[in-house]
Amino acid sequence: MRKYHIPYTKKQAFTHPSLYMAAGLCAAFCLSLAPARTAFAEETAAPSRGVTINVYNWGEYIANGTDDSLDINEEFTRRTGIQVNYTTFDSNEALYSKLAGGGADYDVIIPSDYMVSKLIDENMLAELDFSNIPNFQYIDERFRDPDYDPGSRYSVPYTWGVVGLFYNTDYIEEEITSWTALWDDRYAGKILMFDNPRDSFAIAQFLLGQSLNTTEESDWAEAAALLKQQKPLVQAYVMDRIFDKMESSEAWIAPYYSGDAAILVDNNDSIRFVVPEEGTNYFVDAMCIPSTSSHRAEAEEYINFLCDPEIAGANMNYVGYSTPESAAKAYIDEEMVTSPLYYPDDKTLARTQVFVNLPENTSKLVDRLWAEAKMGGPGESAVLIAIILGFLGVYIAIIISKRQKRRRELA
Repeated sequence: MRKYHIPYTKKQAFTHPSLYMAAGLCAAFCLSLAPARTAFAEETAAPSRGVTINVYNWGEYIANGTDDSLDINEEFTRRTGIQVNYTTFDSNEALYSKLAGGGADYDVIIPSDYMVSKLIDENMLAELDFSNIPNFQYIDERFRDPDYDPGSRYSVPYTWGVVGLFYNTDYIEEEITSWTALWDDRYAGKILMFDNPRDSFAIAQFLLGQSLNTTEESDWAEAAALLKQQKPLVQAYVMDRIFDKMESSEAWIAPYYSGDAAILVDNNDSIRFVVPEEGTNYFVDAMCIPSTSSHRAEAEEYINFLCDPEIAGANMNYVGYSTPESAAKAYIDEEMVTSPLYYPDDKTLARTQVFVNLPENTSKLVDRLWAEAKMGGPGESAVLIAIILGFLGVYIAIIISKRQKRRRELA
């Protein structure tokens, strides 16, 4: 599925009509002789500018030169002379903890929509200078001025997708169309669930007809009650482990992100992916600059580079998520562009909602209800606490007994 991409700057390559044929011949030659790409990169590399930007992104979320992909960061350095120190995180909450802790020094981060909103509210993002990001012109209109960043002042969309259901037709013969399948006792012990509160609560909220961003305590309590009902049927609350469990048939049905759909579907002909009829979460991961960045202009140059349609296309061919740029689709594999796994139709998108940051009191409520739901309810939580306290009491009693015995021996 992933193609070999030739790194060139579109504006440089096609500035004169006579270069079209030469560029085409060069492309064909490079495709048949990969080393020529490296040699060309060395000949045209920009001199070092003595600047390194720190980029913090999700794991496996940028083309890195493997599987015949373009090494995005290497190409950025080649063209600009700016070095990239690239590290990864595994959750929005881990990203937030790093930033809130004050010890991180990042120039570009890529949080999800609701986390962008939270970081804006807490003054942790720098307002972008779009004169340094002219490629923002390629971002489709429907991705501008989002709820999580009104006016698009602090973020530029990187990828997007929806949440859906994977299920194995070897064990589930009927067509799945609803989130209620995750509450079907016929699949007890074979159901996987998200191991994070927003995604799990969202599924219950769609079944209840709620807003994903409600601040009504009664709404969250009702959704939590539904998740508690589901708990006895759930094999495990997981994230990336969904791949192993679904591919090995250890689990039969699970919710996950559309960008990963093709991996499971391609690896197992029996696995299907569907967006349930009640609706689903539509998510966006966006590029931002922390307010503490030391290299804002260079960070904006990096964001602009990632927005170049050719670069965005090469990147999405590897990452497997959807691009917010229609212009980039010219550089993406045709089977991806035409697949509803990557680009759901307007009817499906009309049934979606986007997460935004919740007020602090609501977030604390959700965290508490989520902990109770995963453990089966406040009753089971109390039992577990009692058991822990019991063990702690026994341990303390043993320590005291040993000390008293030691004193008697010394006496």
